[in-house]
Amino acid sequence: MLVLSLGLKHGFDADHLATIDGLARWNMAARPRLACQCGAWFSLGHGAVMSAIAAALTSLAAYWQPPAWLELWGAWISIVCLLGLGLLNVHALLSAPAGQVVATVGLKTRLLGRLAAASGPGGVALLGALFAVSLDTVSQATLFAVAASQFSGWPHALLLGALFTVGMLVSDGVHGIWIARLLRRSGEAAVMASRIMGWVVAGASFMVAGFGVLKLASPAIGDWSDGKELAFGAALVAVLAGSFLLAMVMARPHDASPG
Repeated sequence: MLVLSLGLKHGFDADHLATIDGLARWNMAARPRLACQCGAWFSLGHGAVMSAIAAALTSLAAYWQPPAWLELWGAWISIVCLLGLGLLNVHALLSAPAGQVVATVGLKTRLLGRLAAASGPGGVALLGALFAVSLDTVSQATLFAVAASQFSGWPHALLLGALFTVGMLVSDGVHGIWIARLLRRSGEAAVMASRIMGWVVAGASFMVAGFGVLKLASPAIGDWSDGKELAFGAALVAVLAGSFLLAMVMARPHDASPG
């Protein structure tokens, strides 16, 4: 359940949202069916690489232990990236002209550039696989590998990777379908939905980064949060999913209005 929740939460990563948004927009005119499937193919490619990394690391778990400083280093990198991600999205929201859709901003989306214009299931899955080559993904895969080494080895690692992928498949798949439906709707509805999601993604980035700083600054907060990862992940997923529903509900009156 924890791994499934982590997958659901990971699927709401701003880089995932931004890339799936761009893929759906790119393919909507010529390949509307693929536009609806972009989230699913993206998460399948991402999950396949992550599962492979977890299985490979399982065989190394008995011979190599990560140094103690790696956890602190990784935590600060995540915090800085989340803060930067939040600021980028706030800037996009404040600088977007009135009446225009605000695209969710992702760090890896900017780095990969034209690759986000994939126009086939294989290309979309490949882009998802490339996104899996990151510190965050390797950290998750290492967690699965360490857990698997205590049970049945690499088959257990693949099972955990599959559960993680299922979680991503749900959140990213729903996002892809939702974006494709929005692109068929009126411009005003799409604008409203994009602004709601932009503020929610930015706020979630700031909240998670802030909580990470508190955990590093106060051992008491770190001790209190231990064992509550599933609850925190579920709460974040609920907030992001709720923003989807809010955007859809608020967009309906605009879809129904004349003109």
